[in-house]
Formats: sequence, C-alpha cells, structure tokens
Amino acid sequence: MDEFRSPSLVDVDPSDNLNALLAQRVAADPDGSIIEHKTTPDGPWIPISARAFDAEVVAVAKGLVALGIEPGDHVGIMSRTRYEWTLLDFAAWAAGAIPVPLYETSSAEQVEWILTDADVRLLVVETAEIEATVAEVRAAAPRLETVLRLDDGAIDALVTAGAGVDDAEIVRRRGLATLQDVATIIYTSGTTGRPKGAELTHGNFVVLSREAVAGLGVVCPPGSRTLLFMPLAHVFARFIEVLIVPAGAVLGHTPDTKNLVADLGTFQPTFILSVPRVFEKVYNSSEQKAAAGGKRGIFQRAAKTAIVYSRALDTPRGPSPWLKLQHKVADVLVLSKIRKALGGHAEWAISGGAPLGERLGHFYRGVGLNVLEGYGLTETTAPTSVSRPDATKIGTVGPPLPGTAAKVAADGEILVQGPHVFRGYHNNPEATAESFEDGWFRTGDLGSLDEDGFLRITGRKKEIIVTAGGKNVAPAVLEDRLRGHPVVSQVVVVGDQKPFIGALITLDAEALPGWLSTHGLPEMDVATAAKHPEVRAAIDRAVERTNKAVSRAESIRKFSVLDIDFAIENDYLTPSMKVKRSKVLNDFDTEIEALYAGTAPQGANA
Repeated sequence: MDEFRSPSLVDVDPSDNLNALLAQRVAADPDGSIIEHKTTPDGPWIPISARAFDAEVVAVAKGLVALGIEPGDHVGIMSRTRYEWTLLDFAAWAAGAIPVPLYETSSAEQVEWILTDADVRLLVVETAEIEATVAEVRAAAPRLETVLRLDDGAIDALVTAGAGVDDAEIVRRRGLATLQDVATIIYTSGTTGRPKGAELTHGNFVVLSREAVAGLGVVCPPGSRTLLFMPLAHVFARFIEVLIVPAGAVLGHTPDTKNLVADLGTFQPTFILSVPRVFEKVYNSSEQKAAAGGKRGIFQRAAKTAIVYSRALDTPRGPSPWLKLQHKVADVLVLSKIRKALGGHAEWAISGGAPLGERLGHFYRGVGLNVLEGYGLTETTAPTSVSRPDATKIGTVGPPLPGTAAKVAADGEILVQGPHVFRGYHNNPEATAESFEDGWFRTGDLGSLDEDGFLRITGRKKEIIVTAGGKNVAPAVLEDRLRGHPVVSQVVVVGDQKPFIGALITLDAEALPGWLSTHGLPEMDVATAAKHPEVRAAIDRAVERTNKAVSRAESIRKFSVLDIDFAIENDYLTPSMKVKRSKVLNDFDTEIEALYAGTAPQGANA
C-alpha cells in the first residue's frame, strides 16, 4: 500500500481557536483541576482549577497588553519546562499574540537569529544566566523592547502592570484568531543549517488535539494525568500542553530531570510522553541497579519473560499457561518495581522523536506499560501517526491519526497531508515551496505502509548511506539496536562511499560507574574506558548482536569508541536529542578515516 487515510472523528467550527478550547474546558468543569504545580522542588503538588488557571491567564494577558503587545505581535519564551511557560503560552494567545519558544540551551548566535527573524517584541527568560546570553545580542535585535525574568518576578510584574486593563479588551482579543491564523512559530532545532521557523496555526493545534482525544480516548480520559519533562520549546511537549485541555486531563511540569524519578512517584501520571532515549535509560538503569544488588540474572530473565510474553500477545493463541505463570513470577520479582519507578499508575506511554525499537516496545508492554509509538515533525504539530490502544503493531508507528493521511513516494519518502500540517516557514517562501509536492508535505523520512495502513519508519532520506559497493544502508536500524547496550550513549553509523560500514560510539557517563562495578572493573572516566580492552570487548559483543539484524553488507565491520559523549552542551545533539550527523562527520573525520586505513577490515574490533 502506498497511501492511507484515516477518517476524521470530529467537526470543528472554523471560527474556533485555542482560547475557545480553554473556555470550553472552564465551562465544562470549572472547579476540576487542570494543572498541578510545585512552588519548590521538594514541595507538594498544588492543584489549580480550570477557573483559577483561566483567571491567571487573563491577569498575565492584561500585563502583556499594558506593555504594548498588540494582536499579532511575537512574544518569546526561553525557559526550562515549568508551569509559568504554559501560563505564558495561554496568556499570549489571550492577548492575541504569537508565542515564539526558544530552548534555554540556545547559543547567543541562535538566540539572535530567532529574535531577529521572528521580530520578537517581548521576551520572558527564566534565569539571570539566560538573560546574560540575550544581553550579548540584544543590540542586534532592535525590535526587542522588553526582557522579563521568571526568577525575578516576571509573572507578578506582568499581573501588576495589567491591573488597569479592562476585561473587555481580553474578551475582544480572545475572539480575534480563527483556525487559519498563526498560533506559534517553532524554530526547528535542525541537525544542519540555520533553524527554520515553522508557522503553526490555531487550527493545527485545535483540530489535531480534538482528533487525538477522539482517537486515543482511553489513553487520556477525563481525570487522567501526565507529567511534562520534555522541553516546552519542542513541538511534542507544546502539543501535549494543548491536548490536556480538551481531554479533561491534568498536567504537571518537571523543570529538572534530576528530579524526574521523585516527581513521577509523587505526581503519579497515568500516561507518559517521552523520547526513546528516556525509555532506554529506565531499562538500563534498572538493569544496573539489579546488577549492583547481585540480581542481574534475575533481571535479565524477567526482562526476557516480559518480551516473550508481549510477543505471545500478538499470536492467535496468546501466552500459554506456563508463560503466564513465568510472567507472574517475573512481575513479583522485577516488573512491578519498574512500574513503581514510573509512579505506579501509568498504563500508557507515547514515544516519539525516534524509533523505539521492537525490543523495548515488547519489554514495556510485558511490564504492563503499553507504549504507543508515534511519528511526527515540528511541521506536523507533532504527531501525524500513532499506534492506537486497539490497533498496535510493535515496530510500527501506527496508522495516520484521524483526519490525516500518509503516502509513500516512489523513492520511499513519506508524504503527509491533513489539518495538522503547518502553514509554511516564516520569512522563507523558498523553503516552504520545496517542502510540498502536489499538496503533500515532504517529511524527508523514509518508510513503508502495510496493508492496514500502519507506517514503519526506516530512516532519513538524507542519511541513507551508499557504500562503495553500491549497497544502500539505513543507519537507524543499527544505531537504535546498538544504543540498547547499557554503557552505550550514542552511535553514528558511517560508510558513505566506503568499502564497508563503520560506527562511531560514545559511552554513557551516568551508566558507566555502575556497569564497571558489576563487571569487577575499577572506576575510570569515559576517556579511559574508551580504550579499556574489557569495555571494548563488551561493545564488540554488542556490535555482533546488532549485526544479526542486517545482512553482511549492511553490518558494522569496525568501530571507534570516542573519548567524549555527544551532548546538547557541546552542540553535537539538538535539544530534542537528535545527533547532528553532519557536524559529527565533519569534526570526527580523522577517526572515521582511521576506520578505513590499511587493508580489509578485521571483524568488528577496531
């Protein structure tokens, strides 16, 4: 099959907007909680009713009006994920403004580009450190009139400034936008080149969130709870803060992932949204914790049982009585503890941003957490397809969401269509035109559709490696599998126009100490471990296991373990945790060429 459409499940008034979405939530359940937040990292979760949140939104919106923000003006937000970000988003919309998110990790050069390209008039930053970064480039952004700091009372300042603004002005502004009007400009973090600002409309968010609620109702029913810890500068988290409104769900925020485990335990989400790397880390840290207690074997047997049990659920006969008994024992010994680490109440998770892999998908379903894998881009307002509770095929990202369509072009590129597709790139008509083909958005990703319309992602069109022998290799399969090793952090498969496939591998500094201890090895830093024979031997075995998923011509024949990791801070990862492949290939050219020096490769060892 090369095209599949999912029928729409909702009717939306063309005059609707994001303000109407919140108004309907307030009208339906004014005293029910919409958000819970903390005033201190160790404090209790304080519920905020829909009515109270709406009142705060209006008060902050008045402050924006008082400071000269007009309908259509751009308001920047540069912060970690916290309650005030969601408050500012809805306040900007209430004031008729267009919020523009910036990652708090952005460099001065990136900040300058976004502030100037988007003509940001008012910017709210989180900390003095971020404010200092902005100060470096403020002279180059003459349109920027006001900078407020959250840690210095920005919200209170806005509320105070807006005290004299009439309620009627906010009522007027809330009704200005239609589905066709821009709601936000999200700059793609991008693995290459200068970020492009994707203009997402009120309709993109309103229609998609309502379609998602209708299609995934059991995942996020009224009263369900989710904890946001992904960056709110990213489209996925931004979509979720909107989704909870029509869903009748409750939202929490975790600014610092160091507190994530504790926050999961106290907030007790019923559904979790994350990227595959977090699910990998939960698995790996659980294995390391078990190993530290001398229970590695028990963990590994329980994990295998969970995977086998999940696979059996997809067979006509289901798990055998003996497998059910094994699974129950595994649950008592290991699996229940993993559920507890996730808060104890989570039944569903949605994973996006990169392929999760069948191993982890089956593992978590065996644990009792149903992971629905999704796929989307900034330009598609996050999800364009996602597995459904009643229609899941592990290893796929499900069918298109209701009201959307997917098509696979002759060269394997995935094209999408629907009300969730962005309007275009801000100030960049050329890039906009290049991104569409006969009304379909060109994703740049490669994939296939099965007979039921389930989409499988096989790689990035620009990342396909063509070896000297003419073999086309999609690196994602190899990279995803190899990252499953507890001590591996990142993998970049190489080999374009080379005689065979190689890989650059980095080590996980957080997981390394535990792994070394359980393997009877002394403490050492990442640079030392990268050269240690036993560490390299373990990775060599992981490479051999990874290679079983592909043909000989596609297999990793040599690898190099780098003495640093790829991170957002050193600019090798985007804020959404994607490797900047072109930068890695450029900066580590010497290491790559060393893989191919001399004669034929000698197995997987470097």
